Amino acid sequence: MTVISIQSQVAYGHVGNSAAVFPMQMHGIDVIAVPTTLLSNRPGYPTIRGRVLEAQLVADLLLGIEERGAVDTCQMILSGYLGSADIAAVVADFVARARARNPSLCYVCDPVLGDRDRGLFVKADIPPLVRDRLCSLADIITPNHFEFEWLCGAKASTSDQMIEAARALMARGPSTVVVTSAELSDTPDGEIETLAIEQSSAWRVRTPKVPISPNGTGDLFAALFTSARVLNKATPEALGHAASAISAVLERTAARGTEEMRIVESAEMLVNPKRRFEAVAIGGSQVQTSTGQA
Repeated sequence: MTVISIQSQVAYGHVGNSAAVFPMQMHGIDVIAVPTTLLSNRPGYPTIRGRVLEAQLVADLLLGIEERGAVDTCQMILSGYLGSADIAAVVADFVARARARNPSLCYVCDPVLGDRDRGLFVKADIPPLVRDRLCSLADIITPNHFEFEWLCGAKASTSDQMIEAARALMARGPSTVVVTSAELSDTPDGEIETLAIEQSSAWRVRTPKVPISPNGTGDLFAALFTSARVLNKATPEALGHAASAISAVLERTAARGTEEMRIVESAEMLVNPKRRFEAVAIGGSQVQTSTGQA
């Protein structure tokens, strides 16, 4: 089982591939990690060193793994933070080549564009490329609530609105839309939601809202959801598993009082979280639940 993961990389902390690789490896998955940045740490600290990589370097790395046969043997490509519009174009070209060469390959796009607290936090020429090229190539996209509304060009404050907007988005390419950090009109106080929507079914899972907002939670969620899908879990099972595992990590992080997620310390719970949250069918879907096991 192999995943090609194309994301940022930091020396200190847990965002991008530095948040995604270890959780996938804990699920028994080989990860071919291709960096889009090499940074000392995420933004938000008093200093940051390193840089976004040159697009040609990223293209060379992707060509190199193609030459080693990675595209022929992997099950999924996962992309996250890209760093520049040129890198976004390089990744889109790579995914298109890979899909042509290996039609069974699945592409998961985590459209890292912004959040409700900061708005768009990437360069202005990146979001249109992610929306128009990468999301159209993707089988699965995993935006947060803010990114989902930006991609759709419409607000979604109820589950019905979110389902309707997601299915309109599917007309552009993806078959599964997973919305993280969702806060809807009927979301109970003290909880946060994640919804997974497909053409004929939709599910939601609610987890406790912890009093912290560490960076990299979307990267971790995408890795956990991808892991479950690589392990042949259906969408509701993958949703329940990813939500349960990330909830365990966040609870451990809150208990430790650290800025960075306690991913390594939570290694066992990445695979077998002690507390499991069910994904529940919504929006006229066939009634079913998932225990979140992967």
